Amino acid sequence: MARMIEPGVWEHVPSPFCGIGSDDLTIRVQGERVEVLENGDAVTKAGFEQPLGDLRPQLRGQPCSLQEAAAHAAEILKRAELPLVAGLATDVAGMRAALQLAERLGAVVDGMGSEAALRNLLAFQDSGWMTATLSEVRNRADLFVALGVDLEAWSPRFSERHLEADGMFADAASREVVYLGKPPSGSGLKTGKLQVIECAEQDLPEVVAGLRALVNGQPLALNAIGGVAIAELSALAEKLQKARYGVIAWAASALNWPHAELTVQMTCELIKDLNRSTRCVGLPLGGKEGDQTATQVCAWLTGFPTRVRFSRGFPEYDPYLYATERLLARGEVDALLWISAYNCDRLPPPSQVPTIVLGRCGMRFAKAPEVYIPVGVPGIDHAGHTYRMDNVVAIRLPKLREVGLLSVAQVLAIIYQLLE
Repeated sequence: MARMIEPGVWEHVPSPFCGIGSDDLTIRVQGERVEVLENGDAVTKAGFEQPLGDLRPQLRGQPCSLQEAAAHAAEILKRAELPLVAGLATDVAGMRAALQLAERLGAVVDGMGSEAALRNLLAFQDSGWMTATLSEVRNRADLFVALGVDLEAWSPRFSERHLEADGMFADAASREVVYLGKPPSGSGLKTGKLQVIECAEQDLPEVVAGLRALVNGQPLALNAIGGVAIAELSALAEKLQKARYGVIAWAASALNWPHAELTVQMTCELIKDLNRSTRCVGLPLGGKEGDQTATQVCAWLTGFPTRVRFSRGFPEYDPYLYATERLLARGEVDALLWISAYNCDRLPPPSQVPTIVLGRCGMRFAKAPEVYIPVGVPGIDHAGHTYRMDNVVAIRLPKLREVGLLSVAQVLAIIYQLLE
C-alpha cells in the first residue's frame, strides 16, 4: 500500500497508467509538481509528471465557474434525445457514476478502448478461453510467446517484473521467450533465452493457423507460411508441446486488421489444443487508462461490456450499432459526454454534436467543446480503484496532492442533480 515515508515523498505507489499496475514507484510531490524518483518508465513518468494546466472550467473555450459549466452540461443533456457517454477513462467510482447518469438519460455508453477490446470479447463470447494472471505467469511460465506485440513498447516494465524475475516454480535464467511476428524494440530480455520469429502483420493470421495445424500433427506441404519457414514454426510447436507451463500473450490493440477477432479465436483454440497434453494459457494484454475498469464495472451493473444503450428502460447490448465512431458518423446521437481523466491527449472524436468533456487538466482542442471541466487524475488528485489487465486485482489508488480538482464521480454527481 502506498505510504508517505517523508514529507512529500511516497513509496509503493501504484501506476494507473500501465496495464500491469506497477506498484513499486517512489514519487515526490512538491506543491502541484509530481516527480517519479524510482522505478519509473516512459509510460508512468509521462502519466505522473505531466504539468498541471488551467484548472478553470470552460464554456466554448472561455473560462467560467464550475457551477456554470455543470449547469450548461446538464442543459445539453436534458435537450438531447439520445446522448452518448463515451471515453470512460476513469476509475471504478467514475464509471459507476457514468452508468448511473447514462441510465437516467437513456444514453448509449461506449469506452475509448472498446474497438480493440471487442476483438477479445467476440472470441471469448463465442468459444471461451483459458487465461492466466500476472502472478501465475511470473511463478510458473517456462515458455512465453509474445504474439504480434512488442512487449517493451506496450509496457516497458513487463519483462522486468514478470519474465526476468524468478518465480516459485520457474526461474528467469531458464525461461524461454519467443517473439512471433513483431520483434522487440529493445534488447527484448535481460535474462533467459530469447528467440525472434519475424513476420509481417498481415501474415500473422496465416502463421497462427499454421502453428495450430502443426501442434495438432497436421503436416504442411509448404516450405514457408507467411514468410516463416515451416521448420522454424515446427520447432516452436514442439516447444509449446514440451513446455511445463506455456503462455501465449497478445494485445488486441496491436491486431489492427479486419476480423482480427478470428486470429484471437484461433490463438485461444490453439491453447485449448495444447492443454490436452500439457499446460498452456493465454494472456490478453490491455488495461491502460481504465479500459479494463470500464468493462468490469459495466459488466457488474448491466451484465454486458460497454456499448450498451439504456433508452428502452433496460441495458441493451450491441457491439456494432453502439460504436462511438459509427454513431457520430451517422448522426444517430445528438450530444456527446467524453470522459478522459488519465491522458490529456485522448481527446473526443471530431463531431457536429454538442460536446461535453470531463478531461485531464491541460487538454488542448482544435475546436473548443461546448463544455470542458478539468477533473482530477485517479491516483494523483484523488483516491480510487482501477483494474489491472488480468482483471483479478482492483488496485487501490492513493491521493498524492491537493490542487482543488474534483473527481469524475463528483462532477457527474453535480450534473446528475442538475437534471432534476
